Amino acid sequence: MLGWLHHTSGAVAGRPGAGPALALSLLFVAVVCGLTGLCYAELASMIPIAGSAYTYTYATMGELIAWIIGWDLILEYAFANMSVSVGFAAHIVDLLDWLGLRLSPKWLSPAYLPLGLQDLAGKDIYPPGWHAGFDIPAFLVVALLTVILVLGIRESARTNNIMVLIKITAILVFVLFGISFIHPAYYHPFSPNGFSGILAGGSIIFFTYIGFDAVSTASEECRNPQRDVPIGILATLVVCTILYIGVSLVLTGIVPWQSVAGDGAPIVNALKRLSLTTGSHRLHWVRLAVLLGALIGMVSSILVGQFGQARIWFAMSRDRLLPSAFGRVHPRFRTPAFATWVAGILVAIPAGLFDVGTLAEMSNIGTLFAFVLVSAGVVILRLKDPTRHRGFRVPFGPLIPILSIFFCVLLMAGLPARTWLRFFVWLIIGLAVYLTYSRKRSEFYRQ
Repeated sequence: MLGWLHHTSGAVAGRPGAGPALALSLLFVAVVCGLTGLCYAELASMIPIAGSAYTYTYATMGELIAWIIGWDLILEYAFANMSVSVGFAAHIVDLLDWLGLRLSPKWLSPAYLPLGLQDLAGKDIYPPGWHAGFDIPAFLVVALLTVILVLGIRESARTNNIMVLIKITAILVFVLFGISFIHPAYYHPFSPNGFSGILAGGSIIFFTYIGFDAVSTASEECRNPQRDVPIGILATLVVCTILYIGVSLVLTGIVPWQSVAGDGAPIVNALKRLSLTTGSHRLHWVRLAVLLGALIGMVSSILVGQFGQARIWFAMSRDRLLPSAFGRVHPRFRTPAFATWVAGILVAIPAGLFDVGTLAEMSNIGTLFAFVLVSAGVVILRLKDPTRHRGFRVPFGPLIPILSIFFCVLLMAGLPARTWLRFFVWLIIGLAVYLTYSRKRSEFYRQ
């Protein structure tokens, strides 16, 4: 979250911005995720194994839908990690600045900058468009974590809890210290573009909620899934939303929201701007604490995302939908090394080339499309297989899945036309691969 409250100006890269009403965008997205999470939980409870949306749809809705979701998840994981990597690089740049080190922006920023690159005074460093450069920190963090994943890493629940605690602490430090520097005038107008701005903000900020649905995969392990699953999903979303809204209100209250448009590290740069204008030495150290918390959080996010992406490739190879090389396990490290290397290369290079906004848009449309298919699957399976055991059932019949589909499509509509075009091209490529290669090799075709 610390790296992704961006794109809130009056008109950002052709989209109406949410302005301070980004808080309402976050609330809206939380509601949509809650609806979809319940649908995800029912689908997950229909088979007795843990897994991803690909695993569930393969077992419940067949190979073609599973292929579409698997291909879509590859898009989601890849572009999500590219976005986080660019944000990580922006925070590394800020850390170097905090340490007093000044390096050339040529090798510290993406080659493609749709809004250009400006210094704190608003002076152009690079005009909008392409420039001769490469985001080396974004590339290196993915490359390094790929090597770690190939060698093998075990993440304990305790380690994960410590990292989560560090991230929450960084958020609370920013909110608590930033409240005293809020200028109410920055909240006017609160919603400069009305609902269209709020919708566009939700379409982009949706990125911060990716991963919430992991709670639903534990439905088979609950003593009372009908009660525990919705409580787990809703409690997770409530806590995240409160933190997110707190950050967005403080951020847009301490600096003009136009100044953080397109910024890969908006919070730490806002703190830097504020410390320079107020001369507060305390903010200098607050900035460092938030920086370190954000960097730790993003490293863990990239690590989990790359791990998940390689496992999707591995699972699809196991089902003979992708070449067998993706399913090979390293003889010494016992990891899907080939799939991990491919995932790393496909993420690391684009992360050095493209800006965070462009990458987040592609991740969001892929995730929202997967959510539409999952929600539709609940309705379809209620009609086709009503007697099948479900550890958890979405309440109120088909109402919640239908609302989930409607709101997911609405959020997708808030994304730019170019994002839709790129997404359709990706799907067409996927279907071509399936029809010409995967379908003929699958277990269903052989039977």
